[in-house]
Amino acid sequence: MKAIGLFINAEKLREEPEMMALSRRVLAALEARRAPVVVNQESASLLDRTDLSCAEEEMPGRAELLVVLGGDGTILHAARLAAPEGRPLLGVNVGGFGFLAEASVDEVQEAVSRLLAGDYALDERMMLEAAVERRGEVLARFLALNDMVITKRGFARLLRLRTLINDEHMATYPADGLIVSSPTGSTAYSLSAGGPIVHPAVDVITVTPICPHTLNARTVVVAGDAAVTVEVQGGGLEAMLTVDGQVGYPLQAEDRMTVRRSAHRTHLVRIRPFRFYTLLRQKLSWVER
Repeated sequence: MKAIGLFINAEKLREEPEMMALSRRVLAALEARRAPVVVNQESASLLDRTDLSCAEEEMPGRAELLVVLGGDGTILHAARLAAPEGRPLLGVNVGGFGFLAEASVDEVQEAVSRLLAGDYALDERMMLEAAVERRGEVLARFLALNDMVITKRGFARLLRLRTLINDEHMATYPADGLIVSSPTGSTAYSLSAGGPIVHPAVDVITVTPICPHTLNARTVVVAGDAAVTVEVQGGGLEAMLTVDGQVGYPLQAEDRMTVRRSAHRTHLVRIRPFRFYTLLRQKLSWVER
């Protein structure tokens, strides 16, 4: 292995003593096995290990695999960086929900040992890519593991979102917004908006309106190879595209966003069999009476 990237949530590292202790413990475990290590720049500085510092955008090029310490948000951030290079991620949950993480804080020593021994499997996840057009010109492109979301900004006025599937007009939603989600993202914002839970292996994209001003609007599940186009209609309205809840891009009236399945995939390290329905029961607190 040419190197392992240690991708640490710097905000948690700065504010939480437990995160500092965990990061030092993981780093020591890797170095004890003589594994070459690089650490994202801000976290390396906080750990007083600037000798291992690496710019975030350069980590997938220098590391063969990333160990991610943080919550689901940190894993989403790392996934967008790692996917174009095909680098796998081992997520260690130091956050709240932890849907994407493989190991807890208590399991981190075992996870690192299994990782260095090559005793793990890879779980592939669909990603989405979006292109934003204005008057026929592509202004920006984005990659997401969870979702692409268009919402209103500014005053509390409804958006009118004309939605097409493979250039076929499906609906025009008067709503607060619209979520275009991958199967992995079905348990994130889409679930909160009433969308379905989709197993990560199912090759589909879901389209879920947010607070639609109509009684007959429902989530629509489309084929994984479909193109979902959303047009922002109405003069004077301002909207925002949010990628994985982390990257924002302002939209104007008549802008178009087209979302497709990406050629890039996220590869999550698994050190045990992945049991999706057990995970659902645990994370969503489904209990038997």
